Formats: sequence, structure tokens, C-alpha cells
Amino acid sequence: MTQARRKAIVIGAGIGGLTAAVALRRAGLDVEVYERAAELGAAGSGLSVMSNALAALDSAGIDLGLEKRGQVLESYRVKTSRGRLIREFPFPEIIGRLGVPSVLITRSALQAALLEAAEGIPVVLGAQAERFDPDPPGGGVSVHFTDGTRADGDVLIGADGFNSAVRRQLTGPGDEPSQDSGYICWLALVPFEHPNFTPGSVTHFWGSGQRFGLVDMGDGTLYWWGTKNMPTEESHDWQGGKEDVRRAFAGWAEEVQQAIAQTPQESILAVPSRDRAFLEHWGRGPVTLLGDAAHPMLTSLGQGSCMAIEDAVVLARHLAGSSDSTVALRRYEDERRERTRGMVAASRSISTFEQSVNPVRRPVRDAYFRFLPTGRLTAILEGALTFPGNRTAPEDAHAGR
Repeated sequence: MTQARRKAIVIGAGIGGLTAAVALRRAGLDVEVYERAAELGAAGSGLSVMSNALAALDSAGIDLGLEKRGQVLESYRVKTSRGRLIREFPFPEIIGRLGVPSVLITRSALQAALLEAAEGIPVVLGAQAERFDPDPPGGGVSVHFTDGTRADGDVLIGADGFNSAVRRQLTGPGDEPSQDSGYICWLALVPFEHPNFTPGSVTHFWGSGQRFGLVDMGDGTLYWWGTKNMPTEESHDWQGGKEDVRRAFAGWAEEVQQAIAQTPQESILAVPSRDRAFLEHWGRGPVTLLGDAAHPMLTSLGQGSCMAIEDAVVLARHLAGSSDSTVALRRYEDERRERTRGMVAASRSISTFEQSVNPVRRPVRDAYFRFLPTGRLTAILEGALTFPGNRTAPEDAHAGR
């Protein structure tokens, strides 16, 4: 008798949720995706799909054609606020050795690629998950939505972001506090030309309690971001405008000031920067988490989306390789825990270091990166850029959980 195909319910149609849907379908599961937003639209920002994330996709046989949709990273520099070079980071050399590119891409272009790959997978919009029942009559798991509808499946994947409803039920009653970074992030996409803005370039500028980044998205499109230390209550309800951003970076390198000047007011997004204390247990029974729902992190390493992509690929591999879905989910969580814990901790540590205001720590910060031995810097970066690959664990390692 032919065994019925398992069905996965994915909550969240962001990068992690859509990647999970594509990978799970390739692994032989039926998939349904539920998204609380009434329409799919990516905010006007960019990101980096680094070599580790592309290697993860390659390992699952998923080719999104990102090199044609974005810009391959060619250089990575850190400068002072006025444009003096602190350090050229050896990303091109590492990427060349790994044989897998890193791609700079707009969030909307990545979302479009994932939606194309997910064609045929049901994506239900305007579906706000309220709670789940991990042991309904008949087995599996049921998800209940605020409009009174319900979805049933064999496994539930919470990929519903920072304010995950699935995580909230898993962690129990009471509010789980977020951890503010101590600064605001401004983001924008804008057409841009400048002699110092070269194809495939990533340039970070460091000041006192402030940073600014220029990232080439390809086709003459700049993704820029700026940070400024500020109290939590102000950063979470920022009421300023373009002129405030311009003043914050007055006197910085010419290309920084020009990027802000060329950006329309309505194109500038202001978002708080925050993470949470690392969650040791991501699921129970037929339920698990991935991406920001499991391990939200600050943006300093540019690895948040990459970790969600890695999660999705590893999750699908474990479900494909096990007849016991509960065992497979626990194996997935165990494989991902230390990798993501390290990224969350490193992102916060680097964020604190780079946002230094202290007049003693700032020159120490710059000197540290200027004189850090190349071999040591390369080893640190290569660890992040290398997808850990396939690992195996005994099928019964988590039997009974």
C-alpha cells in the first residue's frame, strides 16, 4: 500500500517561509503557506545572500538564478566616517576559494525569485495564526486562525518572524521581552552614481555611535543603511524625516551625503534594531521554528536571511530522510542550534563594538580591524561563509521526545 504524502503547514511567507516551502516540496511533502499580510510586498531594502546560503540552496538542488537578479559581491571595505580606509576585507578571495558567490540583492527581487520557485504551492494571504493544536483527533497538528478557519497537517513550521505566534505558544504565557540594540536603522533604495560606488561594492563607514553602508544592488541601484544610537522609546517610534537623517551624517564622506540627498523622503524606512535571548528549544511534537521566529539577530553580520535559508534546507533534508516527523524536527533543531547561537551572539557583539561612542574604544575598534592579522580575519569570515553541509545522526536519537 502506498504511504500517504506528509503535509507541512508553513506559517509566514517571508524569505524563510518561502524557502522552506520550496525545499519541503522538493523533499516530497505537500506544503501550504499561510501569511498574515493581506498582500505580498517586500519593503524597500536590500540584503546579502552570502555564499553559505547559496551553498545551502545548491545542496538542495534549488537554483533561484540570483546572480542574474542581483549583483555578485566584488569588494568589501570599511572606512572612517570621512572616507579614510580602515580595512579591505578578503571576501573576494574567500568566495573564490569556496567556489560559491555572494549576491547583493533587493528584498523584492529575492521574494520574486522564491515565489517563482514556489509556483503551485498554495499561499493563503490575510491568514493570522492564533494558536495551534499539536494533538488533534486523527493526529498531526491543526492551526487555528483569527478568522475562525483552520489548517491541518502533519508538521507545523513557524516561520512567522520576530513576533511569531507559533513561538509565543511554544514559549508559554507571558511576554517574551525583546532586546533592543540601542540604535535606529534607516534604510533606502535609490538610483545612484558616484566614482567611489563601484560594481559589486560593499562599503561601511564608521563614526561615533553611528554607521553607514553603501551596497550595490546592480543596475545602478544603491541600497544604503544608516544607524544612530538612540533610546529605545525614540527608535521604536521615530517621528523624524530625511532632514534629521541628513543632519545625523553631516560632514561624513561625500558619497554618504550624496546618497541621502538623492533619496526621496518617502523612500527612507526607519526600523528599530532588536533581537531576543537565544531560545534553546524551538519546538515540540510536530511543531518547530525557523529563521527570525527561532533566532532573531541583529544585522551586523548580514546573516539573518542566510540563516533562515540554511534552516529551511536542513529542515527539509531531515524530514526527507526520516519516516518519523517528530524525530526529524528534533534532529533539525539539534543540527542548527550551535550554528545559529554563534551567529546571534557574534551579531550582537560586533554591533556593540562597531557602535562605540567611548572616545577610548573608538580608536581601539578601528585599530583592531586595521591590524588584525589577515589569516585570523579570513578564518573568522570563512567560518560564516561556509555552509556546514550534511550531517548525520542516529534515526532514534530523539525517539520519545
